[in-house]
Amino acid sequence: MITVVGSLNMDLVTTTTRDPEMGETIMGVAFDTVPGGKGANQAVAAHRLGGDVQFIGRLGDDVFGREYREILKREGISLQNVKPVTHQKTGIATITVADSNNKIIVVSGANNSLTTSEVNKHRDVIATSDWLVLQLEVPLEANEAALKIAKENGVRVILNPAPFQAFPKEWFDMMTWCTPNETEMVAMQEAYSDPATRKLMQKKCIVTRGAEGVSFLSGGGEDLVAAPAVKVVDTTGAGDTFTGALAVALDEGMTIREACSFAVKAASLSVTKFGAQGGMPTRCEVEGM
Repeated sequence: MITVVGSLNMDLVTTTTRDPEMGETIMGVAFDTVPGGKGANQAVAAHRLGGDVQFIGRLGDDVFGREYREILKREGISLQNVKPVTHQKTGIATITVADSNNKIIVVSGANNSLTTSEVNKHRDVIATSDWLVLQLEVPLEANEAALKIAKENGVRVILNPAPFQAFPKEWFDMMTWCTPNETEMVAMQEAYSDPATRKLMQKKCIVTRGAEGVSFLSGGGEDLVAAPAVKVVDTTGAGDTFTGALAVALDEGMTIREACSFAVKAASLSVTKFGAQGGMPTRCEVEGM
């Protein structure tokens, strides 16, 4: 079983032909509200690919929260560990898409209510998992609590360090894999400069590189898994698709290179459609690529 602890956001997506300059107003092409949040994205991606997924997160008691609960039901994600928080707004992400690239601002809302005590209420769910998937859109204390439960119970962990903020270096000892993109990897290299931590970090990082694919250390050198060429529509959620797919592949016993190849295909397919979750592929689609 794969347990995802993380965020749920409603994405407010504006599509434009180009980014406006500072102080400039331009006309947009389209506006949509679509389900997102790195935690929920990764849970949906893993479930669509055949993973046995549990999700732990918090929604607001507002219209976005009620809508999101219905979306999770349709996706087949259990609501048992997804609780509405009284007098809180559901997290939102304001996304601008221009020229097939995106810029994102996140307001956490109810995600900030996922505290240490809340995570500990779900100790048994985490402790009986095979893999735990984490990101940084919920409080660091929530991730640390989940990591400690995982370590105590021999649960393997994938951390997607996004949006990046410096976390305790001791986390590297508790995670199995880390999935930063190129920008996040640079930030991590700046944040963790002591040789021992840097060495451990590099050993555990699988770096997503967009259209180039992903890279990781193997046999003393860097191994690159290339991405298939696709027509890009929207890159939102590609990294989340990769992380969710990686968890499924590793849970099924694939080698790290096999798992990366599977996850790169899934991520590549995800950018051919609009929306973070809207483009996430099924197992049949990935295997037929």
